[in-house]
Amino acid sequence: MAFLSFCMMWVTYLDPNAPMYYKGYYHLFYQYNPKGAVWGNIVWAHSVSKDMINWIPLEPAIVPSKPFDKYGCWSGSATILPGNKPVILYTGIIDPKPAPGHQVQNYAIPANYSDPLLREWIKPDDNPIVKPTSENVSSFRDPTTAWFNNGHWKMTVGSKHNKRGIVYLYRSRDFVKWTKAKHTLHDKKDTGMWECPDFFPVSTQGTKGVETSALMGGIKHVLKVSLDVTRFEYYTIGTYNTMKDKYYPDSTSVDGWAGLRYDYGNFYASKTFFDPIQKRRILWGWANESSTTAEDVAKGWAGIQLIPRMVWLDPSGKQLVQWPIHELKTLRGEKVHRRNVKLNKGDIVEVKGITVAQADVEASFKFSSLDEAETFDPKWSKLPAENLALEICGITGTNQGGLGPFGFLTLASNKLEEYTPVFFRVFKTTDNKHKILMCSDAKPSSLNKGTYKPSFAGFVDVDLSKKKLSLKSLIDHSVVESFGEGGKTVITSRVYPTLAVGKNAHLYLFNNGTETVTVDRLDAWSMKNPLLMN
Repeated sequence: MAFLSFCMMWVTYLDPNAPMYYKGYYHLFYQYNPKGAVWGNIVWAHSVSKDMINWIPLEPAIVPSKPFDKYGCWSGSATILPGNKPVILYTGIIDPKPAPGHQVQNYAIPANYSDPLLREWIKPDDNPIVKPTSENVSSFRDPTTAWFNNGHWKMTVGSKHNKRGIVYLYRSRDFVKWTKAKHTLHDKKDTGMWECPDFFPVSTQGTKGVETSALMGGIKHVLKVSLDVTRFEYYTIGTYNTMKDKYYPDSTSVDGWAGLRYDYGNFYASKTFFDPIQKRRILWGWANESSTTAEDVAKGWAGIQLIPRMVWLDPSGKQLVQWPIHELKTLRGEKVHRRNVKLNKGDIVEVKGITVAQADVEASFKFSSLDEAETFDPKWSKLPAENLALEICGITGTNQGGLGPFGFLTLASNKLEEYTPVFFRVFKTTDNKHKILMCSDAKPSSLNKGTYKPSFAGFVDVDLSKKKLSLKSLIDHSVVESFGEGGKTVITSRVYPTLAVGKNAHLYLFNNGTETVTVDRLDAWSMKNPLLMN
């Protein structure tokens, strides 16, 4: 069920690049090593789809072949120019030194605009179109989708200066000759290299997406960066001043390592695009392996593109919300539906009747009181802010609590030697407020001692006055993607059970808190494979 992953052997899948819609097809390019399950030999692989579920692999679109990309074709983006003409901006490596390479920005155009599959791309000889001058030549990459205003196209390139993360701004009238602005679009000290930046508008009204150049009708802007130092991403919501060409994060957005994340788990190098057919913004993200390199080589592949998600602005204006695209429902098979399942302290109730190693599970949990919520330990305030939720999840795990932990035990073995719990835990702070922790804890996921098994976690910003919390998990053998409270908090875990495999996997509802929890509603489906999958 995880897309663009399993069927081609001896390959590595990396950053999603240049997603777009063109003449009836969704296109996704992605960093790809056709020669092995380790990093290297990177080309732009290319797949197309009618529905973002069933994918047809095509020949690689961009491969190293010219002086301006001789040593690598790295990440980039797509922009649709007037007349429905797509163009790709990407990073080329012109010299392997200084490591990881001397980086420039190039463009590529379709050889045949009448071909809806865009099978052939031309790299004009006037490349590179952007070269570093005073910038860090080995940290100057990943051009964004361009936007248009005030007579110019604008795009950014991720970089750093010492420890300051930067997105440089460039302008062009013709999309070929680019001029660097005198100031950055945005930068922040002590954040390190900003990879794979993404800058886009979101509507302040409803869930519909808006085109990347949109400015009118109630708009906020989002700047997302991938942090090379931490291997996490963070985003801010703010205001784009079109006269100054500057981005200013809102005061409610933490601008730094402790900022908001799309996904608090295994998720990196993400990229969004505007779907003009269904008027939505779609988010793609890459999940690498948590297995060892030797294990990756043995199985012959590494890395997956996760299920595409719709993304929009929460009504509070303080964060984004994500949810799997609705086309995913076409893969649903057998269904289990249950109501009013009471879970007392220590209860574990199995969910039967579906293929739990490949499933879509949704549940709503309700409780009668907040009185049993544990006290939020003041000592935790000394933990690193960017990893506070993760650290607390690692400390408390599924140990007995007050209000929680409760949720799912996914990919569980028969005697619970292995399981990946996804759960909520509610704490009461000293000012009599509540903090809701959501965890996806891989520590007990596998008996394989060589596998990386981290605890991932994030806080959920939700009003508990209704005394309800909802949870959705998409389970696919080695992947558990979980969405808390309608997509306010999302966590992806990569896990590698040795016992809870295929038909030997189990799924449970559980509660290990003193407060009784009732599963108000449970809907779970077996999930089929796409008909066409890379």
